[in-house]
Amino acid sequence: MSQRFDSLSLDQRLLDGIADMRYENMTPVQEQAIPVALTGRDVIVAAQTGTGKTAAFLIPLISRFLAAPAPGIRGLILTPTRELAMQIDEHFTGLGYHAGLQSSCVVGGVAFGPQEEAIRGGVDVLVATPGRLLDHMRFDHVDLTHISYVVLDEADRMFDMGFLPDLMRILAKLPKNRQTLLFSATMNAEVTRLAAGHLRDPKEIRIGLQVPVDGVAQRFIAVANSDKRAVLIDLLRDRAIESALIFVSTKRGAQKLDEALYDAGFESDSIHGDREQAERNQALERFRRGDVDFLVATDVASRGLDIPDISHVINFDFPRDPEDYVHRVGRTARAKKKGSSITFVGPEDSMSMSKLERSLGKRIEPEMRHRRRPQRRGH
Repeated sequence: MSQRFDSLSLDQRLLDGIADMRYENMTPVQEQAIPVALTGRDVIVAAQTGTGKTAAFLIPLISRFLAAPAPGIRGLILTPTRELAMQIDEHFTGLGYHAGLQSSCVVGGVAFGPQEEAIRGGVDVLVATPGRLLDHMRFDHVDLTHISYVVLDEADRMFDMGFLPDLMRILAKLPKNRQTLLFSATMNAEVTRLAAGHLRDPKEIRIGLQVPVDGVAQRFIAVANSDKRAVLIDLLRDRAIESALIFVSTKRGAQKLDEALYDAGFESDSIHGDREQAERNQALERFRRGDVDFLVATDVASRGLDIPDISHVINFDFPRDPEDYVHRVGRTARAKKKGSSITFVGPEDSMSMSKLERSLGKRIEPEMRHRRRPQRRGH
């Protein structure tokens, strides 16, 4: 039986926020990470997405700041993407609603001025992407001398996206006497070196690496690249899939598939790097509300997005590595719910498939599915 949040010795204002967010029982990563973080110790958490890690670092942060109120920016949460930063900021607002703590989300793709005004107006926590935070630091908009709690979220993804130089510049400006929590899906050599250089005697916690969450029914379909679009449309027309997050490899591919689905009569939208941030936010919100049934996305959306009740994830393009597979599939079956994934496998995916089989520890036999012949109009 998992431990309840109200069994922790937390400030009532924080417990009220937890109740508002309808959190009751802790996930395994929360059970292991929160008590350690509450002691003030540095923590390394290796856990896949969808395991509740956001609350695992926000709850100790809020608890610490409530116990010892002080002026200035005291918390810094660094994430690789704008979407993830905005989502963390939303969670902070919910959990900290009764605590009177203020945060600012500092990300690219949105106006610079309002962020500066919010920072200068006085906040307790910054949730930021590295590049935009450095922009504010260059203009002396932000004072980091009071930082006492730092979170490096999705550390492996920040490396993949080339943020290491930015991270090092930021960490060099932070007080040495601080608590640091590092979260990563995989503990590769780069992440391990970063932890060794910037965390003090950290407690290491590892939760279910490279295994899709329980509750995901995984399906693999062998299909030629030239037939993938037609096979996908056939699947969606069966109506067994009411809504789905559909992953493709490229920005151009996402846009073209979204247009093809629209032309086929489906309500769809897309998020990818060529769309303005406001357009991406709008697409996500439309999908959350159910205004569109299908959201086509590049891997910018594969980590950290908390969209409840996604029943299906479809890998239209095969993931580049097992970690990406886990993170994509992790968008469904969240919070112990059931979900399904469908992955298209083409002849060109044989090496990636072998890597995935080794990671999952099992043989995968894709099912064969042939495209239907198009029906004649008028029949």
